[in-house]
Amino acid sequence: MLLPGEVDSLLAVVAHPDDVDFGSAGTIATLTAHGVRVTYCLVTDGDAGGDDRQMSRAEMASLRRKEQTAAAATVGVDNLIFLGHPDGRVEANLALRCDISRVIRQVQPKVVMLQSPDRNYDRIFASHPDHLATGEATMCALYPDARNPFAFPELLEEGLEPWTVEEAWISGHPTMTDVVDVTDKVDIKFDALRCHASQLPDPAAMEVRVRQWMAGVASAHGLPEGRFAEGYRVMRLV
Repeated sequence: MLLPGEVDSLLAVVAHPDDVDFGSAGTIATLTAHGVRVTYCLVTDGDAGGDDRQMSRAEMASLRRKEQTAAAATVGVDNLIFLGHPDGRVEANLALRCDISRVIRQVQPKVVMLQSPDRNYDRIFASHPDHLATGEATMCALYPDARNPFAFPELLEEGLEPWTVEEAWISGHPTMTDVVDVTDKVDIKFDALRCHASQLPDPAAMEVRVRQWMAGVASAHGLPEGRFAEGYRVMRLV
């Protein structure tokens, strides 16, 4: 089981607003309660989300930034970085790798939380193409890009020295190695999720579904009945 006292700083890199809250809001709330410095990096603004065809995509992007900022505050996070890549068209290309490497060098986290680059056939919602591409680009940024002074020379020109992240926590991976018991933070998690009102046509059904998922993760990893957990594949990078 992952213990929050073993982490001092964490960067979460996700494709869309609300991704980090569905997968990890309980973990984030647990970490910040223990004084961990957490930063969010959002690859897109989520401009392709929602069902309102009368709202312009620029308006949706602005709304989703506001929703994510409010959700982040709910779990104790006030440092958010939006990269502005197009929603629904994320590619694990050199431009995105450079952008994420820049953020890693700026933030200098001990741990990076990321989305799985591996498709999960048992849980398709974790395998949105943007999630897969963001996960792949983040893995490339973790190794070798962010630590390699010659990967993106322009970052050195910006005064950003190489940085080696110690651990990767992969959310949504088909093979979890570790969990965080988030039972005490479940209510906060759903407070954060409800901030994404533009994406939740049925908040009550969402809560039932997410509670079932977290209870299943807890049970599969030996936690007692009535506990909730969020799971990760953890990789040591040093």
